[in-house]
Amino acid sequence: MAGLLTRVRSLSSLLAAHPARAVVAAFAVVVLGGAVLLTLPIASEDGSATRFVAALFTSTSAVCVTGLAVVDTGTYWSAFGEGVILALIQVGGFGIMTMASLLALLVSGRLRLRMQLTAQAETKSLGIGDVRRVLLGVAGTTLIVELAVSAVLALRFRYGYGNGFGEAAYLGYFHAVSAFNNAGFGLHADNLTRYAQDAWVTLPIAAAVILGGIGFPVVLELLRHRSRRRTTGRRNWTLHTRLTLIMTAVLLLAGTVLTCLLEWTNAATLGPQDVAQKILSGFFHSAVSRTAGFNSLDIGALHASTLLMTCVLMFIGGGSAGTAGGIKVTTFAVLFAAIIAEVRGESHSVVLGRRLAPQVLRQALTVALLGIGLVIASTLALLALTEERLEAVLFEVVSAFATVGLSTGITADLPTTGQLLLIGLMFVGRLGPITLVSALALRERTRRYELPEERPVIG
Repeated sequence: MAGLLTRVRSLSSLLAAHPARAVVAAFAVVVLGGAVLLTLPIASEDGSATRFVAALFTSTSAVCVTGLAVVDTGTYWSAFGEGVILALIQVGGFGIMTMASLLALLVSGRLRLRMQLTAQAETKSLGIGDVRRVLLGVAGTTLIVELAVSAVLALRFRYGYGNGFGEAAYLGYFHAVSAFNNAGFGLHADNLTRYAQDAWVTLPIAAAVILGGIGFPVVLELLRHRSRRRTTGRRNWTLHTRLTLIMTAVLLLAGTVLTCLLEWTNAATLGPQDVAQKILSGFFHSAVSRTAGFNSLDIGALHASTLLMTCVLMFIGGGSAGTAGGIKVTTFAVLFAAIIAEVRGESHSVVLGRRLAPQVLRQALTVALLGIGLVIASTLALLALTEERLEAVLFEVVSAFATVGLSTGITADLPTTGQLLLIGLMFVGRLGPITLVSALALRERTRRYELPEERPVIG
């Protein structure tokens, strides 16, 4: 018994010394716990036990706020199962360590230094003193947005589609939580295709997706500087906020335009719609492609060119420290700035009047190259395991890695090995390559000397 206690204490000290490891461990525990709950007979509609791989896939998809599924959410799972999925989405989006830190704050009124460091690893706040404000801000923002969007959706489902009050409220709340947390889980077999021309459904969901996808630091900074602007008349936004907002707007516009152009005459997608409906569907597809996983268009019917464009949007993803996946828009902006600087022959990368630190570029390159490597390796593995076409496999892999959840419909038909591969991709994509690598590292190394400099031939 004493030996077991010693091992537990050693493990606790190890996790406390490396908060990133604690984040990884906490996510893994919640995923496994959710999988166990979903295997129970009470979790399925027909009362039968669910096979563990399917439960694990669903739990991972929910905690990692992805939305990929091997069974239909609305028809396979019972009310208990849907409740478990909803709870996993909320916990996963809010952040395991953020949730634990908030509970500790509410109970004791103060945060221990160790808990603050763990929360900082999850929320990516800039200072330990900011953790209390970040936690309360995240909780308040989440509650307000989810309740507001769920109220709009519930009213639409009640008076627009004739659902009962209880059913409308449940549908509204489930989709609002799924949207703000960028999960993409829906309760209809066709996801949101039945609401493709209904702006009262698609636009609130798109708004929730965008707010959750730009990242909590950006939302909190916008709220914090709103009152300051009233007194000074100026916006004092940080570079991170400006980059995130600009890139989000650019990618939303580019995705909308490209979706409309590529699918304008496709009889299975935008073809039968009028001009206004095509623009609405194109905007919604652009908004959800980078993070959420809802779909108002039949993904399997999209042209190969549209699938490739969507893969690019999914891989880029949304904002940092939010519920979005991908390599993040700031990473993409930093890499683009580095290319511009190199083409111009400049020694430093400059973005919006600010010089970027060299380590920022190294971090961006690491995240992007690790992501590309994982996508390529996983695509090759799935192609070897299945007979599916390349564009469908690549789309599924990018969707899993970027925790988007859009699917061409092949996920449920993949062999068990393929589904386990996607589970790993979703887990890595949610935590981020840098976080996972630092969590797995056994020790840190500091170089105590400098080697001679030399330049190999490039290109």
